Amino acid sequence: MTTSVLPFPVFEAPENWRTVDFISDLHLQEKDPATFDVWQRYMHSTMADAVFVLGDLFEVWVGDDAAAQHSFLQQCAAVLKDCAQQRHVAFMRGNRDFLVGTDFLSACHVHNLQDPTILRFASQAWLLSHGDEGCLDDVDYQAFRRMVRHPDWQHIFLAKPLAEREEIARQLRAQSQQHKRNPDAVYADVDPVWATTALTQSGCSCLLHGHTHRPADHVLPGALNLKRLVLSDWDVQNAKPRAEVLRWHAAGQVERIKLLT
Repeated sequence: MTTSVLPFPVFEAPENWRTVDFISDLHLQEKDPATFDVWQRYMHSTMADAVFVLGDLFEVWVGDDAAAQHSFLQQCAAVLKDCAQQRHVAFMRGNRDFLVGTDFLSACHVHNLQDPTILRFASQAWLLSHGDEGCLDDVDYQAFRRMVRHPDWQHIFLAKPLAEREEIARQLRAQSQQHKRNPDAVYADVDPVWATTALTQSGCSCLLHGHTHRPADHVLPGALNLKRLVLSDWDVQNAKPRAEVLRWHAAGQVERIKLLT
């Protein structure tokens, strides 16, 4: 059940849930079938009561109508729908797939998760986020984020023909790849003051997010006993392949499960 504690929506986990899985930053795309295959096997086999996807499940999303035109996206939708028939599946938008719409999620029976959301489970409260909002040092990205998250910009963009939207997405992706190749490029991390403020305002003890591709467990500075847990990205074709699930047990323990051996 979802309620709210201003300014945060709250998801109350059912009392019978024993385990909750979290994944993010899979960046699923047709040219990376290996990562898709691992994700598909995981979604079909996990014994968790719920799977929370905290953003960037897809490498790019230019509108729900694209799913009707591309067989790969239809495959992804089928996996989501099949998993959702067995357990609760929730999806939070990331910086790559922020245009995923409610129509697509509803068709897949996937819960539309706002960023951020408080999850209450196992007598604890965690704040869930994709994490990009907290990377304050990336000033250019924050300006871009404010622009593309505005309803007016999204309305204008989604009104364009699908082919034009896909071309714009290709150009933005090329710019991103060029930035990554710059040896002087600096990748911002989640600001600790932003994280502490969000946790204090939400009344949560832990911030769980992805986005930065820097999986780690952090204790935030200060005497408040606050934590920040960072999810791993997935990339099976990488020289150092990655595919990791963070599992939260009702008994309180948290484990990182590596799907590749």
